[in-house]
Amino acid sequence: MSRTPERKPLHLNAFLMSVGHHEASWRLPESPADGGTGIAHYQSLARIAERGLLDSVFLADSPVLQGDPGRRPSSKLEPTILLTALAAVTSRIGLIATASTSYNEPFNLARRFASLDHVSNGRAGWNIVTTAGAEAARNFGLDDTPLHHERYRRAAEFVDVATKLWDSWSDDAIVADKEAGVHTLADRVRPIGHRGEFFRVDGPLNVERSPQGHPLLVQAGSSEDGKDFAARYAEAVFTAQQTLEEATAFYKDVKRRALALGRDPDGIKILPGIVPVIADTEAEARELDAELDRLIVPEYAKRQLALRIGIAPEALDLDSELPGDIPTEDEIEGAKSRYTLVVELARRERLTVRQLIGRLGGGRGHRTFAGTAEQVADTIEHWYDSGAADGFNIMPAILPSGLERFVDQVVPILQERGLFRTEYTGTTLREHYGLPRPAGHPSDGPAVPAGHPGTGLVEAR
Repeated sequence: MSRTPERKPLHLNAFLMSVGHHEASWRLPESPADGGTGIAHYQSLARIAERGLLDSVFLADSPVLQGDPGRRPSSKLEPTILLTALAAVTSRIGLIATASTSYNEPFNLARRFASLDHVSNGRAGWNIVTTAGAEAARNFGLDDTPLHHERYRRAAEFVDVATKLWDSWSDDAIVADKEAGVHTLADRVRPIGHRGEFFRVDGPLNVERSPQGHPLLVQAGSSEDGKDFAARYAEAVFTAQQTLEEATAFYKDVKRRALALGRDPDGIKILPGIVPVIADTEAEARELDAELDRLIVPEYAKRQLALRIGIAPEALDLDSELPGDIPTEDEIEGAKSRYTLVVELARRERLTVRQLIGRLGGGRGHRTFAGTAEQVADTIEHWYDSGAADGFNIMPAILPSGLERFVDQVVPILQERGLFRTEYTGTTLREHYGLPRPAGHPSDGPAVPAGHPGTGLVEAR
């Protein structure tokens, strides 16, 4: 069944979302009241994930209060700051934060991620998103979000500028020669002089080149623009597919686009999200899943669904299917791929709005699965061997217990099958993914000995 004579290692990330990905997880007795902002809660989760030898923990983010704060914990800490706190209590697991190219500037963001990479000794990753929605736009003095294509043009230039800034210091720039009084070779620190459609940035960055050279670049959009962007820039792709056929098609499409751009397709790891609900028996897992669905407040969820598909909440009847006259994907300026996934799921299975809300309550369109640890491992292995994924973004429905069950019960099964590591062999996130460190800007010839006259040294003052 293996897709290659010797299977490459599976990659697993823990997507941490307050008290769990299920809409109603916060209502369970185990859920801490401060799950959105509790540092100790997140630090405990990161240590659990590292105990399971996972590649990374991942934090989503948005520059807007999303949805109705009555429906679930909505408070979010800024992710790079939170990951700095997680870096202090872990030593090997990767740390991936979401940051928008729509509402940041390249210099500040490049500096934040370079700083996180230094603080964590090379474990930082950036999940690159292009934020949509008028609500976010109005937080930044704009009337509405830029058009979809424009957001991706800005994102492409943004990443180009960020990588130039990370490379504005050569690896051999710092000599720290105390005797000569010379700290840094000035000709190894260069302005970037960028002049583009969206940005004018002189540089250089005010942070030396970080342990990984560049933080790992992650992308999460699955629209046509998103797939083009991923093929050009991403080293990992977080995606959502409901069926094996859809996942396989997406996997092949992104790898094909990368190859057409001259990239090694193995240099992009495709990681669908999966929301596992795990129990000792399948019946117990299904009952837990059903209990969570019963705790969903339908009116909150209906408003969220209406926002997702671009119609008024009053147009949705809980006990009827989606209306026939909803907008098309071309008319949606927000998350186009997630819109398509939700609508196709509803149409394919002829779900009522109430049923659709239940299906989306676990993972907002990501595949949910209730079963035993063995069944979850079987599903992961089947998708992996079928060429639908290089690994998975694990999205526990309930935290912390869902992550604990995955680490303590599913990971050992995957290890026994030879699918997952039994120890960390690298120290950086790039090494976990088997990816090289970017070479950066070449030095202008061999480094000149510190203190040599006429070499353009930055003198200590």
